[in-house]
Amino acid sequence: MNYKVTLAYDGTRYSGFQRQENANTIQEEVEGALSLIYGREVKISGAGRTDSGVHARGQVFSFTADERVPLNSLPHALKGLLPRDIVAWKAEEAAADFHARFSPSRKEYCYTVDNGIFPDVFTRRYAYHFPALLDLEAMQAAAGELKGCRDFSAFQGAGSDTRETFRCLDEAGVFPRGQYLKLVFRAEGFLYKMVRIMAGTLLKVGEGSLKPGDLRDILKSRCRDRAGPTAPPHGLCLERVIYE
Repeated sequence: MNYKVTLAYDGTRYSGFQRQENANTIQEEVEGALSLIYGREVKISGAGRTDSGVHARGQVFSFTADERVPLNSLPHALKGLLPRDIVAWKAEEAAADFHARFSPSRKEYCYTVDNGIFPDVFTRRYAYHFPALLDLEAMQAAAGELKGCRDFSAFQGAGSDTRETFRCLDEAGVFPRGQYLKLVFRAEGFLYKMVRIMAGTLLKVGEGSLKPGDLRDILKSRCRDRAGPTAPPHGLCLERVIYE
């Protein structure tokens, strides 16, 4: 059977999703648990390679295995083997050609900013405390400049070997929620650290260091140094992976 599993995790203690040498990762934990369940080595494919410290509410992975564990029992079996900060909350049978990484049509990320004067101690792992007075209208206008299909080279983190930097951003919005701001981005795919750089750039607009119209010039420049800083990883969450 080809399995499709939806996963949530607190990425604080992990060096990202993808397995790495000499590092604790989400993939390593999940594969270890599945190997115990099935009595053999199990390899999974994740929909997104979240970075170190980044969280997920709706990460998806796929794998193939025999049917010894009923679909509705698999999340419960994993619950007993995974650390408390990783939860597989849904398991489905997928088509034979389904692949978690190559089949999605869209991914949606949310970057959370704590804009209170004092940080909320209970969300310190999941929201970036940024107490500056922010111009929300300017941030919303700047987010609108990011939407569309274009070259996002200026929003790609250093160290990436991706040569194709053209991306289509379907959604870029700024939504106030009490003392928090939710920066929401949805696209078919993102460049390395692209969401965190967009978040850092929008915060620069909010505090007045950049103007909304500057984003057009930044995009045209294709120069990383023109965009804002890379926002810290703990404010970022992979909210959902959308499959047609």
